[in-house]
Amino acid sequence: MSAVGTPVPIGRRSALVLGAASVAGLMMLVWPLLVQAEAGARVQPPFLFLVLLPVVLAVVVAELSEGGLDARALAVLGVLTAVNAVLRGMGAGVAGLELVFFLLILAGRVFGPGFGFVLGALSLFAGALLTAGVGPWLPYQMLVSAWVGLGAGLLPRRVLGRPVTGRWEIALLAAYGVLAAYLYGLLLNLQGWPYLLGIGIPGVDGQGLMFVPGDPLHENLGRFLVYTLVTSTTSWDTGRALTTALALVLLGPSVLVTLRRAARRARVVRA
Repeated sequence: MSAVGTPVPIGRRSALVLGAASVAGLMMLVWPLLVQAEAGARVQPPFLFLVLLPVVLAVVVAELSEGGLDARALAVLGVLTAVNAVLRGMGAGVAGLELVFFLLILAGRVFGPGFGFVLGALSLFAGALLTAGVGPWLPYQMLVSAWVGLGAGLLPRRVLGRPVTGRWEIALLAAYGVLAAYLYGLLLNLQGWPYLLGIGIPGVDGQGLMFVPGDPLHENLGRFLVYTLVTSTTSWDTGRALTTALALVLLGPSVLVTLRRAARRARVVRA
């Protein structure tokens, strides 16, 4: 791995497992919008999503079987998971002021998309255990967080033939952190919004923000976007975006150096 941090792409088996997990998770998030239900019917979430944890473990096994993670890389994964779980506990429930994406984005950038996916999922799981935040929402949080780490590993490392380093790299990561923070809130809102029976917001017609089974996709999608804007975009998601961007700008350069030093000692390559 170079000083710029250019990890070798994940192997074919790992890519297939990551793709399967992502497609299954995306379908679990959007299925209420796609299913044809009778007007007035109630939607119930299927239990297929319980396969997420085995899939995450399968990613680890696939990486190991392809030579993607050696013992030192696993040790780094364990340390970063523990640190990120503590960061998650420090900011959980405090007006969106969370640092969990800060380290996740940097680690995904240095160690690659497969590592970032696993770190994102395990960090949220460990953080939930520390904060007593285990519930039906946890698998969704794990998956979307895993996507954040995956996306960080897929960010371009060269633009117009030139390596993205220094301040340009930090600017890229900060911009991605802002985007990821808003998308995280939007996707998690989609997880719970179809099952709400009533929405009470001062000055807002809550009935006009609810999911209506049987309505056209564009009408329900419009209600959802307004619901997200009112309930999280201007508050929790913005707090998360600002916190992530500031942490990446102020602390990102030094943490990147530390992670890349650790990456040179650990092996994250394809067999």
